[in-house]
Amino acid sequence: MSSSTSRAMPRGRLSLPTALVAVVTAALIISGLAPTDRVTWLMETFWVVLGIPLAILTWRRFPLTGLLCCLLALHALVLILGGHYTYARTPVGEWLQEWLGLARNPYDRIGHFVQGFVPAVLWREILVRRSPLRGSRWLAPLVVCGCLAFSAFFELIEWWAALIGGSGADDFLATQGDVWDSQWDMFLALVGATTSLLLLSKLHDRQLDALERRSATDGTERAGALTG
Repeated sequence: MSSSTSRAMPRGRLSLPTALVAVVTAALIISGLAPTDRVTWLMETFWVVLGIPLAILTWRRFPLTGLLCCLLALHALVLILGGHYTYARTPVGEWLQEWLGLARNPYDRIGHFVQGFVPAVLWREILVRRSPLRGSRWLAPLVVCGCLAFSAFFELIEWWAALIGGSGADDFLATQGDVWDSQWDMFLALVGATTSLLLLSKLHDRQLDALERRSATDGTERAGALTG
């Protein structure tokens, strides 16, 4: 039996990326059946609708680590849940608000923490694999800067939505009367990105090394098949 055959996935068993895409797609469809506000749902899930086909189309040239796949799926589910209920009315947030005695639904805060936590690994993976920054002391600061740049851009999107939609954009903004909401959003993205790098960098490096070895092995096998 050839080495490529021995590594083949057992028949009928889904790979991790395929299973995650299936779960996220199913959640997206279900969330879109009767959302609290259709426009808010469209705006919150836009990144999911964009990200799924983009990941599929680029997978052959740029497969992702399992860690990043799981994190992206988690982020997608956070966006989908917030899009279905709106962030200010999400039941999970209401439960946390009551349990912790908070003045507002904290789901929006969680969402912006995740907005830093997950993209940190995405930025890191891209920079490690497509730039000379691997092992550089500049890698982590540049990853955090990338996350903050995206967070700031998202706040601009919310500002534009408020200008265009007026009070109709309240569900998307989810400020819940907090005048410092934008500052909190960017701060939590910063905390999320920093936490992600501190907790996951070593695991991420191991998975990047494994992915690199698999790619090298597959390349050698393809070359052998062509010459054989």
